[in-house]
Amino acid sequence: MNSGIQRYNMALACLLVGLCFLFRLYYAQAFLLVPDETNYWQWARHLSWGYHDQAPMIGWTIFLSTKLFGHTELGVRLPSILSMLIASIYLVLFARRWFSSNIALQTAILSQVILAFNVGGLLATADGLQSAAWIAASYHAARAFENNHWRQWLIGGLCFGFGMLSKYTMVLFLPCVFAFGLVSKNHRRMFLSIRPYCACLIGLLLFSPVVLWNASNNWNSLRHVAYIGGVNEGFALNFNFLGDYIASQAALLTPLVFIVICLSWFVTIRRFKTVRWINVYLLFTSLPVIAGFGLLSLHTRVYGNWPGFGYLTATVLAASYFALDSRKTSVSKKPQLTALWRWTTASAAVLTAIVLIHTVWPILPLPVKMDRTAGEVLGWDQLGQITGRVKSKMSETKPVFVFGLKYQLASELAFYIPGQPPTVSINRWRRPNVYDYWYTDQDLLGMDAVGVTQNNNSRKRLLEVFERVEQEPESYTVYQRPVFGGKFSEKEHKKVKIFYIYRCYGFKGGLRWEPPNEKDIRGSASVSPNAVQEPKYEVF
Repeated sequence: MNSGIQRYNMALACLLVGLCFLFRLYYAQAFLLVPDETNYWQWARHLSWGYHDQAPMIGWTIFLSTKLFGHTELGVRLPSILSMLIASIYLVLFARRWFSSNIALQTAILSQVILAFNVGGLLATADGLQSAAWIAASYHAARAFENNHWRQWLIGGLCFGFGMLSKYTMVLFLPCVFAFGLVSKNHRRMFLSIRPYCACLIGLLLFSPVVLWNASNNWNSLRHVAYIGGVNEGFALNFNFLGDYIASQAALLTPLVFIVICLSWFVTIRRFKTVRWINVYLLFTSLPVIAGFGLLSLHTRVYGNWPGFGYLTATVLAASYFALDSRKTSVSKKPQLTALWRWTTASAAVLTAIVLIHTVWPILPLPVKMDRTAGEVLGWDQLGQITGRVKSKMSETKPVFVFGLKYQLASELAFYIPGQPPTVSINRWRRPNVYDYWYTDQDLLGMDAVGVTQNNNSRKRLLEVFERVEQEPESYTVYQRPVFGGKFSEKEHKKVKIFYIYRCYGFKGGLRWEPPNEKDIRGSASVSPNAVQEPKYEVF
């Protein structure tokens, strides 16, 4: 290909990635934090080597980001935005090195318009961090397989370690890469060298503080992961979960993207003996992840975002087959396949644009139950203001703490109550979570509190842990927003959710979760006394 055209394609790819990065910086400030984001922000206020639910990197990076840019929506989301930028750069480098500048451009286009990648690149979750680590580790491991250089193996090992610190499912990288090395005759010999094992050791050493934290806390995090993976359930095949899993993948990628990626896997498998080694490598670093979670979905529910990192290398593989290219590495010599690629990227861009616009400015007349953005985003700031006023009045006579009966509520209150005070999650009736490591009953005994629930019948339950609870809670109703900036009549208002604010007096104890039965794998989990951290802020 003409060098001028190559430079032009790469300039366009870099420009697109850069513009999308700037857009995310702006857009991240346009809507409120969702509950998982405020939960991870709470982790950043209680730094630790490990956490009950997940690996610690998201908490660490939010701590650094908010130190520099403040405790704002952008400050919390910046690590994910930067992670998407890093992942995008590696995708372009991957496609340019082993295919062409045009395939790099097409990969950049596809990666920037996929809905799942935009969600992971905006919301403050572990998925974005893991995705950056996955594609970086994949790139450097591929470079290592290509030239067997120490530097590439070691950088790949570091990226693997950072991925393990981001999300436990990064461990799947090892069997994926190892399986490729065993299958590829030209690369099998590299496992006779010490280099890949040193790279693996570096990654595991980076992860070792998390292992030590778990060991000192009765392997609680491992128990939690095992529980959500269905270990606590008897073995049974559930094809409904599999159907939900496939549907969620098609929705998050958009149907045409999902189809094109599946076709790229099919073509690679069908031409396994004749395709280039890099195509096989891309297959092994993507398909086993999605297939593995598909098998798990036959037993338990798998959330749609769990396998998202597996699609990163798949986008390069799909672009190499279906995007128009001058090299003889493409199957898209047929015009209809090139047209499929164009429709794929266009449909993904349209769907993603609709979702992003609807999040901040409703354009879809959705039923309340289907309007997930309304349920996740609306009302937290106003709830924080109302709860803050109630707390201020109660605090006039004695110290008062704030609690939620869900960790999600406790976290949102912590972020959106003026002054961002510490909050407590009373886990007694729900499930164990990170709040168990931050406060004990002894910290709060005898104190009054203001608490938020989504149940107007919570008084009876709250009387189990408080001496007195006021009869009638204050309520705050969140309504669905009208489309296109219109107005609802009073009769047309649709309730999204209702919050109930309780005034409670004389805390008796009972923060910790109580297992429903002896067989619950989480039931023997406990928090080490040494692991309970003293509050870093004035509690109340």
